[in-house]
Amino acid sequence: MYHSPALLNESIEGLSVNPEGIYVDVTYGGGGHSIEILKKLTKGKLIGFDQDEDAIKNNNLKDQRFELINDNFKFLKNNLKLIGIDKVDGIIADLGISSHQIDVPERGFSTRYDAELDLRMDRSNGETAKDIINTYTAEQLKKIFSEYGELKQAYKIAITIDSKRKSKAINTIYQLKEAIQHLSQRGKENKFFAQVFQALRIEVNDELKALKELLIQANDVLKYNGRLVVISYHSLEDRLVKNYMKSGNFEGLINKDFYGNIISPFKVISKKPIIPTIEEVENNNRSRSAKLRIAQKI
Repeated sequence: MYHSPALLNESIEGLSVNPEGIYVDVTYGGGGHSIEILKKLTKGKLIGFDQDEDAIKNNNLKDQRFELINDNFKFLKNNLKLIGIDKVDGIIADLGISSHQIDVPERGFSTRYDAELDLRMDRSNGETAKDIINTYTAEQLKKIFSEYGELKQAYKIAITIDSKRKSKAINTIYQLKEAIQHLSQRGKENKFFAQVFQALRIEVNDELKALKELLIQANDVLKYNGRLVVISYHSLEDRLVKNYMKSGNFEGLINKDFYGNIISPFKVISKKPIIPTIEEVENNNRSRSAKLRIAQKI
């Protein structure tokens, strides 16, 4: 196992595991959640998903009750159908990047190392962050830095990149950091670069669209009273999860029936997001921004 996942005990408890049920860990990663779910299963079954080939190669979880699928969780429903499963008792998603991805420099997920601008979760397809930085128009760059990075100076970042790449392509993490370093606020450089790279990562992996697909399909495949457990790490993800659990749509628009009851496929179990304890954050700094939400299919 690469690392202990954020909010591990709270998320497994939120799943309310039926020992004979069928569960899906759509972000297998280092197997942290899967190991704990299997401890609670007797005759049940666990399906794991991961689009990252490294997670598949490093999988040491050998158990007859477990099956690991190398695919993006946005293809949840189709993959379950292929193995003869229509309905499941619970789905868990930990939307953070794994420690393994962060700690392997050539993946480009950490701004601490220099490497090619990659940022692909699935390295077998799609464009890289390098492609985006060097081929997107200034207007397209501004849009992703504004929407996905929530950066106030998105326009300045975009035109700076556009100007610098005209004389020399920006291919590496350090080249990008050097190009826009002057736009960061003194003392807040780490946060600034985290937002820039978050924006690029979301664009490269089409993360918000994939999350929407997952939530819609979770609604379809969960049994009555089945649990949906999601851990998110930034406000864009958390907002989508919160709205969908509460209202069945991504805008959070509340529709009510004739009797004034909210029309939604889910009952929210965690009215407020569950966050890590001070002790957990001290032991695992990467958990500091984690938010856990739990809902039950009704």
